[in-house]
Amino acid sequence: SHLEEKTQWEHPKSGKRKRVAGGLPYGWEQETDENGQVYFVDHINKRTTYLDPRLAFTVEDNPVKPTTRQKYDGNSTAMEILQGRDLSGKVVIITGANSGIGFETAKSLALHGAYVILACRNMSRGNDAVQRILVEWHKAKVEAMTLDLASLQSVQHFAEAFKSKNVPLHILICNAAVFGAPWCLTEDDLESTFQVNHLGHFYLVQLLEDVLRRSSPARVVIVSSESHRFTEIKDSSGKLDFSLLSPSKKEYWAMLAYNRSKLCNILFSNELNRRLSPHGVTSNSVHPGNMIYSSIHRNWWVYTLLFTLARPFTKSM
Repeated sequence: SHLEEKTQWEHPKSGKRKRVAGGLPYGWEQETDENGQVYFVDHINKRTTYLDPRLAFTVEDNPVKPTTRQKYDGNSTAMEILQGRDLSGKVVIITGANSGIGFETAKSLALHGAYVILACRNMSRGNDAVQRILVEWHKAKVEAMTLDLASLQSVQHFAEAFKSKNVPLHILICNAAVFGAPWCLTEDDLESTFQVNHLGHFYLVQLLEDVLRRSSPARVVIVSSESHRFTEIKDSSGKLDFSLLSPSKKEYWAMLAYNRSKLCNILFSNELNRRLSPHGVTSNSVHPGNMIYSSIHRNWWVYTLLFTLARPFTKSM
């Protein structure tokens, strides 16, 4: 550390520790300055340095298992986090996996041996995503299946098709979402943002709960957002206001609808974990990062502009 003028023996990210082996090289001496800082004098080349010359000969010093906070930070990638893990035999479903965060997650899990099912509304894009993964590793076990969260019937058909495969389900990642979408009703007469972001996933988990239990230890991961903090779903008396969840066109505001759906994600995940964790199925909601540049902002050019301006300051896909 040139700022503190001393040698740091613990790696700040990995937590690994090093120690010097043996004495100083020939011609070197260790001294202490008036401030108590250790420095080194090279009598042969007539120079002084705070850098320990034995750094070239260090050995592992009983490495301590690092905490998660030490290992990973805002620059960590999915591939780094999965490094060294063998997910062979694990079965994963990821909704909205043909692009963005869903695709990167699917690719990373598949390249580490998992059998990954890309649950996509558009099968053409889903198959393209499968091919992009296979180009990176031709032995990857990936498959695309049709799932339209805006249709509860489609959710039911997907669950039935998956169950017919007679395979376990170890990880279910509810990733698909719409953002900034104009008001419209689904075929189930529900506001589309609420149904796609929350209710469709809620129904999917209910239909696959028995498979998750049989596959324990298993997990559900629901991609939510920090924006859940900027809304409320209660009325003035403190009770749940169902009219806020699927509002009429007159009461609709795209950003508010998105925030409410993300709040529903978190409340659902918390309750799901409370009910299923005793059976070996855990549930977590996750905030993927602020304004990550993906295709989620495609519904309105203003959002696209905002995401473009923020892109240099946010985490890259």
